[in-house]
Amino acid sequence: MGEPGGERPMREKAGWRRPTVLELLFDLVFVFALNQLSLRLNNDLSAGRQQWFGEVVEAFLLFLAFWVLWLSTVALTSRRSPESLVIQTAVFVSMAGAVVMAVAVPQGFEQRALVFAGAYVVARTSRVLLLLVFRRETTTTPALLPFAVSAVLWIVGALVHDQGRRAVLWALALAIGYIGFAAGFKRLAGAPIAGEHMAERLQQFYLIALGEAVLVSGMAFSGSNLGTPHAVGFGLAFVAIVLLWRVYFYRAGAVLPVAITGARNPVRQSVAVAGTHLLMIAGVFLAGVGFELYIMEPLGRPEPKWLIAVLGGPALFLAGRSLFELLVFSRISRSRLAGLLALGLLLPATWYLPPLAAGGAAVAILAGIAGSDAWRARGRAPELPAPRI
Repeated sequence: MGEPGGERPMREKAGWRRPTVLELLFDLVFVFALNQLSLRLNNDLSAGRQQWFGEVVEAFLLFLAFWVLWLSTVALTSRRSPESLVIQTAVFVSMAGAVVMAVAVPQGFEQRALVFAGAYVVARTSRVLLLLVFRRETTTTPALLPFAVSAVLWIVGALVHDQGRRAVLWALALAIGYIGFAAGFKRLAGAPIAGEHMAERLQQFYLIALGEAVLVSGMAFSGSNLGTPHAVGFGLAFVAIVLLWRVYFYRAGAVLPVAITGARNPVRQSVAVAGTHLLMIAGVFLAGVGFELYIMEPLGRPEPKWLIAVLGGPALFLAGRSLFELLVFSRISRSRLAGLLALGLLLPATWYLPPLAAGGAAVAILAGIAGSDAWRARGRAPELPAPRI
């Protein structure tokens, strides 16, 4: 998946189709990373600054950098033996890079921009060197060129003083890096991939995002005076988390391993499914920030910019979930589209309402979608995947 290397099979043994203990340890770093991003975004939305939209964009770019680092590591371990010392070293290097990036997040677009960008570039570059030197794997110049250009843009962006130019350069670096990453993976079409492993890794990152939402909601409630409005907000957040779990896993999420392994082109299916998970995970992350905001100030004055998280998070999740369902079943449930429309209509309706009211309305829409799923499932045999790819 964009990492230079050969096409030799990996994870052929049955025991290798499940994530290793090292991979699970690697995931724990991203609990810290998402929490750091959540705190940053919460501060951006809570502060009275006029440039808050630009700060939200900056937080999203930092989020995308973590996603690309995580996904490229998963792609590597979905192809090559997890018992290889070189591969284990590559995972440890990625873990170290992610930790340093997470530490830099609070000032990742400001004073610590070079620390953040440097850690990202070192993590990606060292992995390439490990494969080229110790595995003696070769690649073509077109495969390396996007990687090199992306690395240069990260460092140059960190060195410029204007944050607007930095955002443009880093956005371009992410776009080039991700496109090269996806194109490199697709070039290996027909080469073996552990589809069950890829599916489970994507599901685990989704669960990490849900767990981070639980963490920030609990911390927000613990930091309040435990009054009734705060308790109602915490209750709504908990119900929303359960519904986000339910809507994801029914039913496309539950059959994702089969949807990848049963596809005509499992590699291309993996790339497409990973893209939909980016949208869903970003939606859950945003929703978690919204939970924190309306738990802290449930009956405060209306804050329209908070609706980016409170309503935008569930909307982004549903958009990704609809595309995910299309990839798995070659169709989209009407309830998902209706939910997106309802969230759009809620935007003007909740503009002047307290944050808790907007949160309650979003939870009601998610509950309606989950209820529709349960109603359609009555007396029907479980639907089997029908991927087009």
